[in-house]
Amino acid sequence: MFNKVIALIDEANSQDPNNELHDGKSFPKERLYSDRMSEMLLRFMPNTDELMKIAVRAQHIERWKSPRSDFEMNKQGYHQWRSALYIFHASTVVKLMQQASFDEIEQNRVYEAVAKKNIKRNPDSQLVEDVASLVFIEHYMLEFTRSKPDYDEQKWIGIIRRTWQKMSDDAHEFVLAGNITLPAPLVGLIHKALE
Repeated sequence: MFNKVIALIDEANSQDPNNELHDGKSFPKERLYSDRMSEMLLRFMPNTDELMKIAVRAQHIERWKSPRSDFEMNKQGYHQWRSALYIFHASTVVKLMQQASFDEIEQNRVYEAVAKKNIKRNPDSQLVEDVASLVFIEHYMLEFTRSKPDYDEQKWIGIIRRTWQKMSDDAHEFVLAGNITLPAPLVGLIHKALE
């Protein structure tokens, strides 16, 4: 069952029409992201159970089907898009779990985690958030800063602090112990934000 649903998630994310270069090769963007999520989970919480491995791998499942441009290009529209994404991703992975014969209790647990229900109180939701934040810092933060050249230092410090606030104490310790690769050009800014 576990292998089947992972294969279904990978098959779905391999359909992403957007590509990203990594080590000189082109990958479907969300397939690469899901691999990075699973790899980070193994580093951060290697003994986690199969349901959380499913939730983490499906965190961005078929994200290209719900583009940001479908919502108003303002702060309210951004928050509406994010909320809609959580439900879209959670509903999509539950359908795949049904195909793989997971029971309703298992489906609900993954749904709650992927939909980010009760973060800070639900350890499953917090785990998905932690892994997503760690992956963002290691793989996507530098690219994100380059896409926003108009942001000043104070804006970036605020973004880094908000990311940090989303994370658990365990994730903080994981970063501070040197277990992820910080983007070299941003190390000074990250340290300044965390002071």
